[in-house]
Amino acid sequence: MPQIQTRIPANLITGFLGSGKTTAIRALLDDRLPGERWSILINEFGTVSIDQTEFDGQDAEVKVQEIAGGCMCCTMSMVMEPLLARLLHQTKPDRLIIEPSGLGHPALLVDKLRSLSFCQMVDLRSTICLVDPANLENRLLAESAVFQDQIQIADVVALNWTDRRSRETIDRCRVWIEQFDPPKSLVTETSFGRLDRRWLDRDGTVVRPPRFGDAHAPQRQPAEHGDHHHAPLTQIDRSPEPGRPVRLESHGQGQWACGWIFSPNDVFDRDRLLDLLGYLRPVLRLKGVFHCDDDWWKIQRAGNETSFRPSVYRRDSRLEIIIPYKTSGWPDLETKLLACLRAASDG
Repeated sequence: MPQIQTRIPANLITGFLGSGKTTAIRALLDDRLPGERWSILINEFGTVSIDQTEFDGQDAEVKVQEIAGGCMCCTMSMVMEPLLARLLHQTKPDRLIIEPSGLGHPALLVDKLRSLSFCQMVDLRSTICLVDPANLENRLLAESAVFQDQIQIADVVALNWTDRRSRETIDRCRVWIEQFDPPKSLVTETSFGRLDRRWLDRDGTVVRPPRFGDAHAPQRQPAEHGDHHHAPLTQIDRSPEPGRPVRLESHGQGQWACGWIFSPNDVFDRDRLLDLLGYLRPVLRLKGVFHCDDDWWKIQRAGNETSFRPSVYRRDSRLEIIIPYKTSGWPDLETKLLACLRAASDG
């Protein structure tokens, strides 16, 4: 395999589910220098790709690769290494951006990028963590190893969603983060995921050992759940048909996910769909793209907050939901989703 002569500047953009990572990366792409080639490696916990649809319509100088169906820091680490090496050799980018799963422990990924396997190819620069200050109000989340170590290993922490959070909540979160050791190179505030491009190469990058070292050991899925949970979409046993979607389930790290891919010929009643997806409880994260009767729409939920906007991606409808418990209710939810199809609503 040919050697890359110049080490590629690389950054991790981390943060818990719903913190705004993908939005932040899209904004950084819009702010990059003219002619710069960037490669983006995205890791989604669920098996159905949603985040990659955010980058439809990008120019040819942006290449996006995704690892879905597990955490590339842990369960998918063996897949990540050859895939990342191939991405770098094929695209030869001026910068590499990696977005780990919002449920992932990034310390192991940092170790890999600094290892002999990659340190000659990759120059790891600032790791940036986006944080929703409201997450500190959730005691179970605030005390979790994932949430704390995403912040711990970051050089720059950006408190996002400041347009929607109280000053008291923001200040309390900031004071808490400023107590982390080693101190952050920068703790700042933003909204709508806006990051300053200069933060990518900020001085002050140091080795930051995780608070919960034992939480970062590579994991393997139980044998009874097999590798089929992590199969690429090109390996599913059939294509979606009108009124007959493909459903893919996965789980790990105490979370359960289910995703659907619908035929592009399925058209949804937007109001019925929003009523259904907006009131599901409890939901850690929900992301979807739907062909509706008036347009194509991207729908997102983090906790109880729901947003939707027109979608550039228009190849098929798809949905991914992550919840904090095991359930047998996915088939019932699928029935309710199909009841939102325009033909069903017209009847």
